[in-house]
Order: sequence, then structure tokens, then C-alpha cells
Amino acid sequence: MRKSRASWMRRGKFGVMVHWCVPKTPPQFGKRITDINKATDRFDLDRFIKDFRRTKADWLIFTIGQLTGFASPNSAMDRLVGPGHCTRRDLVLEVAQAVKRLGKRFIAYMPTMLSGKKFPCGPVRLSEREFHRQFSAVIEEYALRFGRNLDGWWFDGGSVDPEFHGALVSRLRAARAGNPAAAVTFNNGSLCLGFSQPLIPDQDYLSGESEFLLKGKIRYGRGTDVLTLLPAGASRKPAMGRAVTDCIGYVSTFPLPPPPATCLWHALIPIDAMWEHRIPFNYDWQKSPFPWVAPKPHQMEKPLYTVADLETVVREFKAVGGGVTFNAGIFQEGGLGPDTVSRLAQLAARLR
Repeated sequence: MRKSRASWMRRGKFGVMVHWCVPKTPPQFGKRITDINKATDRFDLDRFIKDFRRTKADWLIFTIGQLTGFASPNSAMDRLVGPGHCTRRDLVLEVAQAVKRLGKRFIAYMPTMLSGKKFPCGPVRLSEREFHRQFSAVIEEYALRFGRNLDGWWFDGGSVDPEFHGALVSRLRAARAGNPAAAVTFNNGSLCLGFSQPLIPDQDYLSGESEFLLKGKIRYGRGTDVLTLLPAGASRKPAMGRAVTDCIGYVSTFPLPPPPATCLWHALIPIDAMWEHRIPFNYDWQKSPFPWVAPKPHQMEKPLYTVADLETVVREFKAVGGGVTFNAGIFQEGGLGPDTVSRLAQLAARLR
């Protein structure tokens, strides 16, 4: 049986993810720039890389685009929905190359887009079959251009519906066009919803979406998205499935079956901002276990957890051969929260 293409995650300490989404990411200074090209030109690559390096993370997940624009040019996207949705500056490639120069791994974030009916960049007057073909071409163009600078993909918006199986397979093939060793995952809510199985057989790691870290037992109602840590002093058994079931508790009472050996356990946890800077913890489907106060303009959210809490969850996932990525808020100019950077640097020192 082959090894997972994401096996390097188990050897590293942890990763960092940022949601830098043109042009809606809030600024640290002045007013938010709404033009996607001006917003991308404003991004200070040197500053961002300096902050990322200080975290001592071993990999980075960075957004190519989400719902408002794409921070990297793409001729296939221009053919699909017309020009103006992708930036002139290839910011994502610049970030990837800088990360690789540090000797770190780079993962690109993209929406999976399993339906052209809800395409975020405007209406698409194509059959669903043709839309899938053309959107896979968008992914393939990025994969070919980035080549070996791209170690993996984190695709948002996967589905267990058999109707979309072919589209997922098409996305995966396109994603590996420039690097057959690229590790790929599809997100369907994952740990938030109690899913621990890959959506298609060749998926390399769990997307691991989680919401909150808690200590002790969960005492929240149905529908709460939480990830819990082992209580202090609990025994830890590094057996696949058992240890993770022990360290992850859900409102659902059923145990989580381990993924196949070719797909790594992985958790993705926001530790300051709720995925994006200045998104509040006040949705109806959230029951935050802590008070949350929105930061003042031009300030970043504070880290939610202690170094010891972060260390516990990293060690628990590493004990079963998995990895953890921490999502950190980012400003439009490219800076991270100084308190978060410091907290992650302290964590890395403990994990030596």
C-alpha cells in the first residue's frame, strides 16, 4: 500500500493557514482597498514571509481565491467568466516561491465549486458537465504554473453525494498536473460534522475543519461544532482511532473510525480570527465556549488558547501519525497578529 502524499505533515511540527481574500480582507492601516489589483499590489510579501518564518510553522495554506476574486492570473478563468476576476500580479506564486526558499511546504486553497449555478464570480451559462470541465481547467492551469512549488491543495466545499464523485476526481487529477506528489484534500465540514473518511479514495489527508478547542467534556447542544482536548492527566494511547476518539469528543456519541492509511488524520483549527479577520463568533450554528469581543479597527484578534492547549492537540494528532494546521488572521497588507506569531513561536520551541 502506498504512503500518503501528505506524510511530510507527520514529520513537521504544525502548519499555518491564512484567509487572504481579495478584496475583502480588512486592512491594518487606512481604508480597505476594494480593487483586486490595487489590493494585491498593496500586499507586502517581505513582511508576510517574515511573520510566517517567525511562527516556525512547517507548511503554509494560502488562498488563491474564494468568493470575491483570485490573487493569481488565470487564462482559463478569463475564458470561463470573462476578465477582471483574477489579479495581474501573481501573488500566490510569489508566496509559494518564498515559502519554498525557506525550506517549507506550500498548500493552495481553492473552492471546489461543484456547481456552476452558484459560481461566485458571476453567472455561468454552461451545462453542468461543461462547467466542471472548464473549472478543472482553471485548477490545472494553476497546477502547471506552480509546478513543484505546490506541495498540496485544500479544496473547500466537497460533497459525499455520488452525483459529484466525477467532479471531485476531475479536480484531483487537475490538481496534480504540475506535481504528481501534491497532497490533496476536499472539505465537507470534516471534524466539525464528525466525518473522518476521505471523499474519494485518492484523497491524501483529512481537511480537518474544526471550530473550537475545549478542555474536558462537551456540554453543548446538538449542532455545536467543537473539537475537545483530553482532560489534564488523561492517558494517551497512540493507537489509530482510539487515541483520536479519546482526544476528539463530539456531541454525537458514535466513535470516529480512522481514515485509511493513505489518508492522514489532520485538524484545521482557527486560533484567533474566525477563519477571516473580523468575522464574529455569533452565527446561530455556533455556541462559542468563550466570550468573544470584536477587535477595534486595524487591530488583530488575540489568540484564544494557551501554548499548553495548542501543544496538547498537536501531540495528540502526531501520536496517531497526523498533523495540525492553525488558521491565523491576516491583514490586507499581509501582516499577521503579533500575539499569534509569538504564541506559535513558543509552541514550536516546545515541540523540538
